[in-house]
Amino acid sequence: MKKRSLDLLVELCESADIAATFESPGIILTYKTARGFAEAGRSVARAVAGGVPLRVLDAGELDELEPKTRFDIAGALYNAEGAYLRVPEFIHEFARMLRALGVDIREHTAVTDFEVGAGTIRRLHTTSGEFRGRDVVLAAGAWSTECARMAGIELLLQPIKGYSVTVDMPPGGPGRPVLLSEGRIALVPLGDRLRIGGTLELTGMHTTVSARRLDGMLRTVRDYLPDWAETPIHETWSGLRPATPDGLPLIGRAGPRNLLVAAGYGHIGMGLAPAAGELVAHLLAGTQPVLDPIPLRPDRFGRTPLKR
Repeated sequence: MKKRSLDLLVELCESADIAATFESPGIILTYKTARGFAEAGRSVARAVAGGVPLRVLDAGELDELEPKTRFDIAGALYNAEGAYLRVPEFIHEFARMLRALGVDIREHTAVTDFEVGAGTIRRLHTTSGEFRGRDVVLAAGAWSTECARMAGIELLLQPIKGYSVTVDMPPGGPGRPVLLSEGRIALVPLGDRLRIGGTLELTGMHTTVSARRLDGMLRTVRDYLPDWAETPIHETWSGLRPATPDGLPLIGRAGPRNLLVAAGYGHIGMGLAPAAGELVAHLLAGTQPVLDPIPLRPDRFGRTPLKR
């Protein structure tokens, strides 16, 4: 599913207007401990067999890829297809492209209720009025559980908070994305700035930024990059990522006949969303999907509809 998402993103970002928001410089996966590196090395053959161009880097190759950055690690892998999006630039450009195709995007509009009757959703009640549609796609991220309950169904989703902090690029900063694997931290260069993202926190639907968590992220970076120098912080952020028990998203029909759920991408986000969107389109159109939807069906955990 990740590979299909990357292929779709590459195709989408061939458009000149949105191309600048997509970068594909490859990604370095670093491992602090010998045990972590050894375990990762054992997964390389399986990844390559699955179409992922993953390989082990020796010290000389790592220096060639990142000549300015000194790492204190046991070893590293490299995925030449590693890519990232410049957000929110991508979202703004993508929305503009959709509007040019005739899509009506209603911003700052909250769903307040679903009017369900005879096994279908008849109307959506929102802060911008009522809407009718042949089909309703529920893709509200961490808020999908609350929305689903309005339609009389329960989704097994857990909001997981993630953080990012954007700083001035330090002198020894990396020139391409780097994953600090055991620390679960990602470093993404954004021109003259560096975005540091990661960590997992269970706080319900709260999005407050924890200074303690941010300090912990910066300590992890210093553990992997011993020459790390503190630079001015431009932005701190936290967001909720909807996760499922098995790590697979929830995609498919649920509850009312005309409701289709598309949620639960967890920390992977855009690594799954493009392929999920394509699958949703096939399911709505009744055409043969590229991906098998059965493992993703929303009722696979045996949850039962709620009573309205």
